[in-house]
Parts: sequence; C-alpha cells; structure tokens
Amino acid sequence: MGAGPGDPGLLTLRAVQTLQKADLVIADRLVHPEILKYARAGTEIILASHPCVNYPFSTNYPSYSKEELFSRMIQAAQNGQIVVHLKGGTPEIFARMSEELVALRQASIPYEIIPGITAGLAAGAYAEIPLTDAELSSALALVTGHQRSNKQGLPLDYRALARFPGTLVVYMGVTTSPQWAKELIQGGLSPKTPVAIVWRCGWPDQKTFRSQLGNLPETIALHKIDPPAIIIVGDVVRRMPETSWFQARPLFGQRILLTRPEEQSIQLADQLAELGAEVLVQPAIRITDPPDWRPVDDALAKLNHFDWVVFSSANGVRYFLDRLLQTGGDMRGLGRVRLAAIGPATAAQLAQYHLRADLVPEEFRAEALAEALLEALAPHPAGRRVLLIRASRGRPVLAEMLQAAGVSVQQVVAYTSTDVTEPTPEIAQALTDGRIHWVTVTSSSIARSLVQMFGPPLRKAKLASISPITSEILRELGYPPSVEARSYTLPGLVEAILEAVQKK
Repeated sequence: MGAGPGDPGLLTLRAVQTLQKADLVIADRLVHPEILKYARAGTEIILASHPCVNYPFSTNYPSYSKEELFSRMIQAAQNGQIVVHLKGGTPEIFARMSEELVALRQASIPYEIIPGITAGLAAGAYAEIPLTDAELSSALALVTGHQRSNKQGLPLDYRALARFPGTLVVYMGVTTSPQWAKELIQGGLSPKTPVAIVWRCGWPDQKTFRSQLGNLPETIALHKIDPPAIIIVGDVVRRMPETSWFQARPLFGQRILLTRPEEQSIQLADQLAELGAEVLVQPAIRITDPPDWRPVDDALAKLNHFDWVVFSSANGVRYFLDRLLQTGGDMRGLGRVRLAAIGPATAAQLAQYHLRADLVPEEFRAEALAEALLEALAPHPAGRRVLLIRASRGRPVLAEMLQAAGVSVQQVVAYTSTDVTEPTPEIAQALTDGRIHWVTVTSSSIARSLVQMFGPPLRKAKLASISPITSEILRELGYPPSVEARSYTLPGLVEAILEAVQKK
C-alpha cells in the first residue's frame, strides 16, 4: 500500500478502508505516523527503520532485513491475518515491489496492490513547479539517483538522459549528486540548468532550495540537505514561485502541542493543520467514567424534579447523556427542564444530541454562568432546583454563588478527570530541546498538570491560554501565557496563535 509522500491527507480512500481491516501493519519510516491512526484498535503495528531517514519524535525503532519482513508478512497471512505493508510514496515507483511480490507468489499468498501518490509528483504540486509545461516541457522522466551495484542489465546512462526532452525528477539523488550531475553535464545538459531540491515533501517542515545543475553538490553541502529529498531538473523550475502555496500557509513551520485528551483534540488538530502547523498531541489529563454511577443514575431517575440542568463542560454533556441512553432512557426525560451550558463548545455538544441550550452566558466562565442563571431565576431564585453536572474536580464558584442566593443545588460527578503524570519521551525531549513552538492550555486542570508533568522546559515554548481564569492559574504557577484567546473557545485560541505568528 502506498502511503504518499508525507501529508496524511493524501492517503487514498481505498487505503483508509483497508487499514481499518488490517490485523498487522508494517510501516516504513517514510510513512507519516498520523496515517497509522486509521488502523483499528488492537492492530499490531511494526515500524520498520529506514537507513537514510531521520524521523522526528520517534526513537528506538527496530531494524528489520528485507527477508525478516517478508517472513513475518507471509507467516501472518498464512495464519489468516490481513497484512498491510505501508510504504512511503507508491509501491510501484522505486520501492522494490517486484521482490515482495515474488515472495508472496512463491508462498501462494493472495494480495492486492494499492497505489499512493509518488513523492516526485507531489513535490511538483507542493513546491508549485509544473512538471510539464506547454512551453518548457512536454515529457517527464522519473529517475533514480541510486542504483544497486548488482543490478541486472545495463546501468542507467545519465549522459543519454541529458538529451531527454523534458523534466527529470530524481529520487534518492542527494548523496550521489556529484556523480549523476557531472554525467548529465558531460552528456550536454547546461551547467546553468535550473534545479529545485524539495526536502521532506508534504511534511510540515518541507523546505525548497534553488540551484543550478553545475553547483548542485555545493548547494546540498551548504544547506546540509539529507534524504529524503526530490530533485527536479529542467526549465520548468523557472516557474516556481518564491514561496509555494503549501509553505505560504500562515502557521507553516509552527510546531504546536495539544494537551487535551486525544479524542477531544481531533477538531483542533485538523484546524491547525489546515493552517500549516505541525500538530503533536500530549494529553495532560485523562477523562474516564466516574467512580460510582449511582449518583448519576439517581439524578436521571428524578430529572422532572429539577428546574434547570447545568452543564459546566462538553465532557459533562457527553458522559451524562450517554448514561441516560445506556440506562434505557431517551431525551424525553429532559422535556420539562431547561438546559444551561457554560460556553459555546458545551452548547455545541448538546446540539450533537439534538438539544438546544436555553442559556449560554456571553463569557465562558463559571461566574458569568451563575450570574446569567440567577437572572433567569429572578425574581425568586430561592427554592429553585438546579442539577449541576460536573467533573470530579473543578472550581466550586458556580455552586457557591447559586447556593448563596438560596438556590437548591445538587451536584453530580459525571466523569473523572485525572492528571497524566508521564509524558511521551519524544515529546518531553522535543520540549527540552526547544523544538515545540506553542503549547495550548485549555483549562485550569490542564495548566496545573502541564507544569507538574514538564516543569521548567515548558518555558521553552509559548503558552496559549483559552481564558483569563486559565491564564491566572498559569501566572500563579510561574508560567505566564504568551497569548490569551479573546473569545474563550477553541477557535478563539487558534485565532490568538495566528495573530501572534502573523505579527511576528
């Protein structure tokens, strides 16, 4: 299966469908790790090393010989498993597909070949170079810069390729550029022929370098370019703009760490990635079931006794209403009560259950919600009954303000929030090395957990806070935020980061 050149968004629909069925996935190190998330839970994943690739945020990958990989694939298939060998680019272009197929045929293993987008074509798109052009090039050649010493048949004649009437796209040509560039020139290609080097095509740290054929090796040495890189040779390189659309995205080059639970980071990650950022996820808190469902079940059984049900988070909505459905109830149980949400994200979660919040304060904080509720309960709040759905921890201010006005408040813990104490080693090292530019902080509990988990290395990144309350906690802990969202929502947080980057 071809995984494409880096950007996980280039994976084909057929590839996604097949990954979701796989029992075993063997992934080359040229494959973006986000692609592996399409594999279903419980799938065994082997990450095979690549001798020429420095893979960020990944260490201690095992190295398997070709024979070991083939043996493992065949053994798993013979045991009835669906096996996917996930390769960078596409299997049929410089990926030794024929060797693998010989082994599968000899073992009588049925197989399918799922193509991907090859790096050479993607480099043209992501560097904004038209590989063919009506005026400059009517042909395209995909060329290897690295040939096997025991290759059968004639070696590649680069001097003959110098007469090719079109664009040359060279794979695996960085380390061998002195040899093949010299031979192209000896074959008649001008030393001034324009060249583009596209490094790590489709990755968030993609770089593009201009050169000429005559000084290509010097350019590679000057910029310390290592594999993987695609080298495009020909007059079409003149069409390349100073900055391609891919690298012109406003957050390109920014590495942003998300700290919400992983399943809650998907939407934010997608939004940041669309803007060009490289997104990493390290949850600072873990959300799980409450220690005892009985208080929740008791509240569900007497929903019609309450005037209001108040949700202080989107997690509370999800856990409380899922429990309602799991215990045999449905949304008719909420028919009599009115619903309040602390902010737009919580209201949006209610909408997922086809429920509309009756009250959402203008400001996303407990004080504003309490004030809005008391106004809704006026002129006689005393004796009114409110069910407050909350986490296992959090600020008590909402319940205290309501109770001070005489409101009868019953609090129910619908989910447990606990700190994650040990970060992923690669993330911790990246933060220590200063390779993470931004860390998002979307709640007070996440703020405290982050400081406990990372300590001083957290100061090497800029902290983006979602609200004044979260910012206040960060300052109390000695880690003031660099930016604070004006609207206390995830889109507001993205906007704050975007403004800071653009201003810089």
